[in-house]
Amino acid sequence: MRLAKHSRFLRAIIVILVVSSAFCSIQAQVPVIATTVPGTLIDSDEYIRSDRLGITFISFIDNLGAERYRNALILGAGWNRWPLYWDRVESQPSNYDWLDYDKLVAGDIRNGLGTNAILLGRPGFWQDGDSVTNLFVPIYANGTDSAETDEAINPDNPWARFVHYAVTRYRPGGVLAQHNGFTEGQGIRVWEVWNEPDIPQFWNGGPEAYARLLKTAAIVIKNVDPQARIVFGGLLYASDQSFLTRVLRIFHDDPLRDRYNWFFDIMAVHSYDDPWRSGWLTKVVQDTFKSFQIARPVWVNETGVSVWNDYPGPVWAYAPEHRHRLATLEQQAHFLIMSAAFAWSKGADVVFYHQLFDDCGNYPAGTNFPPHNGELCAQGTCYGDAFGLYRNQIDSHCFSQHPFANSPRPAALVFQLLAEVFGTQPFEPVSLTGLTEGVTMMTFKRSNGERIIVVWNNTREPRIYTFLASSESATMYHLNGLKTQLPAVGNSYTIELKPAGDYSFPDLESTRISAIGGEPVILVESSSL
Repeated sequence: MRLAKHSRFLRAIIVILVVSSAFCSIQAQVPVIATTVPGTLIDSDEYIRSDRLGITFISFIDNLGAERYRNALILGAGWNRWPLYWDRVESQPSNYDWLDYDKLVAGDIRNGLGTNAILLGRPGFWQDGDSVTNLFVPIYANGTDSAETDEAINPDNPWARFVHYAVTRYRPGGVLAQHNGFTEGQGIRVWEVWNEPDIPQFWNGGPEAYARLLKTAAIVIKNVDPQARIVFGGLLYASDQSFLTRVLRIFHDDPLRDRYNWFFDIMAVHSYDDPWRSGWLTKVVQDTFKSFQIARPVWVNETGVSVWNDYPGPVWAYAPEHRHRLATLEQQAHFLIMSAAFAWSKGADVVFYHQLFDDCGNYPAGTNFPPHNGELCAQGTCYGDAFGLYRNQIDSHCFSQHPFANSPRPAALVFQLLAEVFGTQPFEPVSLTGLTEGVTMMTFKRSNGERIIVVWNNTREPRIYTFLASSESATMYHLNGLKTQLPAVGNSYTIELKPAGDYSFPDLESTRISAIGGEPVILVESSSL
């Protein structure tokens, strides 16, 4: 495969670092050793660039650099997702500064990545309570929401103006493309409208104002670039289970809904801590669409779980009550496979892992401290989010003191494995069994007829599991990067499944045994019997 040499590098580094991390949790004072993953950059054909897998914050205006792109390309990512903050572009009314985003968009293009750009943020001078100033005034200067592509934007609608400028600048053939000599098709074609509008942290204006926000953006974007795809802002479904339904009810009665495809082309959801939610949320939104007699592709464009037994996580948190919804390094890797498999099994198109590095996570820029065993907790913030496939670099804005800076966690090798197995050709789900039983198994079918099987143990005891084969043998992919051949015996495969580890997830349904199961096994059958 194209990633073979990178797999060897990652595997060797991760083996060393897993052992070292266990030592670091006991011995806080460790010499700083910078570790860099080798690789070459940009236009090499050896990178997969899977169209079914993305990573959030591969780069961002505060975190640009060739090394970040290289790390993501080694893993096989095909998409980058980041926010285009309105308030960071328009610092004063009608005064726009695009320079930092020009560099970011050009970086994605030059590295061959697709971009899921989130139109987000609101300048204080355009704030109207929990909403946006003049959000409901006509979009166009002709006094309507409907116009031809050359119609001027209503100068009294600041949100419409911002969206128009952003898309005009970054679409294929737009201002940036012309300035840099990009080829046809190079530019942003996927625009997400806000992030998690169903939780107050990001949007407190309610579904009616969000519906107007989304409608305005969709009309402006489609009139500038008819081939662009509009993403309904990724929903978290934390407590408000009806947000999507209420927005769709508003669109149902809109006279422009059919002309603009109900004002969105892709639905996005976010799934954390429990991998099963990735499939459940995909099914929830699909069922919601059926009630309105529409259908849309679903993207899980944020999924992940934070680590407790590696800096900057709380490495001293051995008691379950101190590490609710926090995983071990190995469980983080298991989560990634399970989350993606659940999502794809229910028909999701693209899965984005959150995120490439720890960066600052949910903490303020500048949050930092050395590795320790809890003794700094009396002084304030003493641990942070450890979602990253890679530990932070030594020049990070936060959590920059890992003894093995810029090194991959085990989840990085798993992402690479997913890209190798699922990212090289089209596939579709076939079956899902054992969700509430001891063993969960999912099957997928590649376009060439090969069968992919993902299976894991949900119990706390090792299991010997036997299931029907459809070929004489299968390639078994191990999470450490190795591959072995498994022969069918009597038209069946028999495999040993490792038990689930201790994962503190207090909200688990009574019908399920574990949230994160034991180490998954992936098999690929090359031909049918």
